[in-house]
Amino acid sequence: MYDPTRLAALVAVAEAGSITRAAARLGYTAPALSQQLAKLERETGAALLVRHHRGARLTAAGELLLVRARRVLDELDQARHELSRLAGLSGGLLRVGTFMTAGTHLLPPALSAFRRAHPDVELSVTEYVPPQAAGAVALGEVDLALTHEYVPGEAMPAPEGVRLEPLLTEELVLVTAPGHALSAGSGRLPLAELAGQPLVSMAPANPNRREVEAALAAAGASVAVRCESPSYAVVCALVSAGLGVAVVPEMVAEGSMTPLGVRRLDPPELHRRISVAYRPGGTPAADTLRALLRGAFIRHSPAP
Repeated sequence: MYDPTRLAALVAVAEAGSITRAAARLGYTAPALSQQLAKLERETGAALLVRHHRGARLTAAGELLLVRARRVLDELDQARHELSRLAGLSGGLLRVGTFMTAGTHLLPPALSAFRRAHPDVELSVTEYVPPQAAGAVALGEVDLALTHEYVPGEAMPAPEGVRLEPLLTEELVLVTAPGHALSAGSGRLPLAELAGQPLVSMAPANPNRREVEAALAAAGASVAVRCESPSYAVVCALVSAGLGVAVVPEMVAEGSMTPLGVRRLDPPELHRRISVAYRPGGTPAADTLRALLRGAFIRHSPAP
């Protein structure tokens, strides 16, 4: 049995004519969509795509599977629509909170799947800086929200009436300018090797970052540039320009728009935990999206 998400990826490439355009339509990055298609090819045991300089086209096997894939997806969409009417998901507004990394890399595929299943539900997305997201759920500004906390870091208990469901834990990794000596090795880099390195500090007053950067300072890293912006894109750009090194979530390093060297750290004790904040007994729409988020985050969990 083939994964409907991968069948949808095949249909999107057939219609868009390229992996890049299909990824934009589905809310994926092009590498992530390529991985889904590669897995589908392994499942079928056949080459489904031929890539060329102008895009991609389906092979004979791909065309054969495309016909069935469209039928399967149409049937699933019809089933979801009928079930949504029974579950009270045929209208209304679902308000979602997120932070930048999740809103860029993880939330779009889940929202896309939700929209396909429940096209009559209106969606609203608001960006928050954690831990403001959980507070927004408590205040009723949003129905559920993605948030995160760092380990080590200050404990951030959920507001009264709000629960936090952990979805994903990812390592923090070292990022450097391309060609930097610290990015040359393939194994884990001992924290002691950071001694004397200029550290690009993201936001020293941020409780989510304070204890992580204290651990780096204890290892000998010295602050060179303080970046008060909550944007990891700015941190990565400064690092790429050679102004220092930084420790960022693995997902941020993988999705950086600027070239970076990346190295895992030893011991692997620095993490970011991503959770969804919600109110128990919420709407069917919020419960449905929460289930979709679980699946989306499992697919994006970093390899050990």
